[in-house]
Amino acid sequence: MASQSPVVARPVVASPTKLASVATPASASTATATTAATTFDLGGGESLPVPADMAPLFSPYRLGGRFQLSNRIVYAPLTRMRATGTIPQPSAATYYAQRAVPGTLMISEGTNITSDALGYMNSPGLYLPEQLEAWKPVVKAVKDKGAVFFCQLWHTGRASHPDFQTGGRPPLSSSTRRITSPEYTVYTANGPQPYPAPRAATHEEIKQAVADYARAAKNAVEVAGFDGVEIHGANGYLIDQFIKDSINDRTDEYGGPIENRARFALEVVEAVCEAVGADRVGLRLSPFTGFLDALDSTPYATHTYLAEKLNAFGLAYLHMVEPRIVGIVESGNHADSLEPFRRAYQGTFIAAGGYKADSGAAAVASGHADLVAYGRWYLANPDFHKRALLHAPLNKYDRDTFYSSGMEGYLDYPTLEQLQQRQAAAAAAQN
Repeated sequence: MASQSPVVARPVVASPTKLASVATPASASTATATTAATTFDLGGGESLPVPADMAPLFSPYRLGGRFQLSNRIVYAPLTRMRATGTIPQPSAATYYAQRAVPGTLMISEGTNITSDALGYMNSPGLYLPEQLEAWKPVVKAVKDKGAVFFCQLWHTGRASHPDFQTGGRPPLSSSTRRITSPEYTVYTANGPQPYPAPRAATHEEIKQAVADYARAAKNAVEVAGFDGVEIHGANGYLIDQFIKDSINDRTDEYGGPIENRARFALEVVEAVCEAVGADRVGLRLSPFTGFLDALDSTPYATHTYLAEKLNAFGLAYLHMVEPRIVGIVESGNHADSLEPFRRAYQGTFIAAGGYKADSGAAAVASGHADLVAYGRWYLANPDFHKRALLHAPLNKYDRDTFYSSGMEGYLDYPTLEQLQQRQAAAAAAQN
């Protein structure tokens, strides 16, 4: 799974000429490291030496010319389904703050941009005043720890159900093609349901969706206080439903050739950049994943085209999912690679999917990525940075609690210090 939202921005149709004028590509100076640190500040007055093999991962980095990062580790956007309805809870402040380290980029869970964007129960929104107020202490808790916090903007598109939609209508998508693979089920208040056939968006609905993304971005930055936003264009959700030709069978200017299927994504990027500034905007894409039946027959051509077009904006970053990841499952070695997109995109490039500290350091050292996003292992290890610096064992993650409603598997993963305290208490009890 894996995305925020009351200010209305004007949707903008992205013509090739207008796209080229939005911004110049990120300059080399904004995408290079400074001298590697010999010690690393973990916050709270604690610092540790940086081992040589971890030096690439703990080297500072200037993100988009606006944000100074102390390291290359990124907390990936992870759906956790701990909201009450669509309202973030105080536990979210504790959760994110537990994992916040000075100078680290963190990306929030997917956050619904409108009520009709909803596809998962208990996932938060950013379109109601009470949602925005609830996000404020969460954002403050993270920023008080010195981290940089982006909000992921999410519209699930056809990965929804009429139970979530205004008036019980079918969910929005690029076409009427439904999710048919039997392993995918949507859960509503009425229990598990098959995914329905969606409705193909009209031109007016496309314009409204673009405006909704822009409004959500303004709400995230100007009201809730996030540093920036990440547009969720991956994993079979709305934007991906326009990009991938296994879903998009339109015959108008939003379907058919690659440039048409990419049009909606680029319009959203342009509108969000105009709303909050390009250096506060990232985009996540998944060229190879087949999650939620989202496949593309020409992933390299499609996503190279997108990467090249994105150079015109001067975004904070482009975030891509490695081919070995399908949804939340790692599929092992894969012949495909993100390298062509890394070469095509001239700005900050984030790679995500199945990394541990050593492989992430190698990815940065080799130039495969500027930053590396960690999901499951960071989720299960609130002190992930410290463990990487000490080459310490990692807590195992509990997949059964990824999307459960309680605090188990949310706030109770122990740090190294807590483990040591437990061991000392157990030893003392035996004596």
